Amino acid sequence: MVPPIPPMLARPVRELPEGDLSYEPKWDGFRCLAFAAPAGEVDLRSRNQRPLARYFPELVEALRALPRSAVLDGEIVVASARGFDFPALLARLHPSASRVARLSRETPAVYVAFDLLADGDEDLRPRPFRERRARLEALLAGARSPLRLTPATFDPSVARAWLERLGGAGIDGVVAKPLGLPYQAGRRSMLKVKRELTADCVVAGLRTFAGEPVVASLLLGLWDHTGALHHVGVVSSFPERERRALFASLGPLQAPLAGHPWERGFNLASGPTGRLAGAAGRWDPREMALDWTPLSPERVAEVAYDRLDALRFRHPARLVRWRPDREARSCTLDQLAGDAPEPPEAFGAR
Repeated sequence: MVPPIPPMLARPVRELPEGDLSYEPKWDGFRCLAFAAPAGEVDLRSRNQRPLARYFPELVEALRALPRSAVLDGEIVVASARGFDFPALLARLHPSASRVARLSRETPAVYVAFDLLADGDEDLRPRPFRERRARLEALLAGARSPLRLTPATFDPSVARAWLERLGGAGIDGVVAKPLGLPYQAGRRSMLKVKRELTADCVVAGLRTFAGEPVVASLLLGLWDHTGALHHVGVVSSFPERERRALFASLGPLQAPLAGHPWERGFNLASGPTGRLAGAAGRWDPREMALDWTPLSPERVAEVAYDRLDALRFRHPARLVRWRPDREARSCTLDQLAGDAPEPPEAFGAR
């Protein structure tokens, strides 16, 4: 079996399904099919068939040590003291061979396997998932880090606990797999439930579409203990009919940049790209005077988000509701801090 093979996908559902299912954590990393051969060629392919082997030499070495050739489906993640570190994973995709070698030592990756397409010369794709899972467990019985077998359970209450307890460690949902399901490459045959968290944020600016009096996005902030307002992300998904009305309702809050909390910068935590989700360019307010409109930081919005990178929303957030009952100064970064289980707990909880 050789690449390219598209991975089997999952379609989103709102509620955790029940039935003849196996539940697994949904990892926050790079989806990767691993084509392994003992003491031979190892090919790692991303979801869109990008070759990844050159970026993760530690995984190539570990896959070469398997007792026989195999094709595995899994996720590449990077673990840190506070869970899994997606920005560090992004940084592993570097063109310099010397930097790749250094990062493989400083921020080593882990391959979390959750399916087996081939075992030796046997094609397992037509076989039911319960059999593929058993064969995967046998194949990885003696494997050690950086190869890991994903936890799995048949108990929906355990899966719900994963959603609640392991989110801070880099688990952004749960995948449900019918036990009789063959491996259907490229099809959305599995089910996934994603975590959604909320925070009450200060609306401290807005962006428009090419200067038109309609809201393209709202700029969100949270205060820290020193009184600095940190830009944590944006809200941009509004029905078209509401964008103009929202611009008009926020008009009285428009303020000059001078004296604004973001007059000299957005107080961004360091991140992999130096920009925020939804941002069009560099986030220096003095360079973006024509790109955003400061607002007096008085209005509070409850927003929903899925993931954080360095105390910033990775993706644009969703507006849940306005909070006229909430004082803007009470909206602090503490809302984003939570207990993050150590990666071994996330790997091993069952």
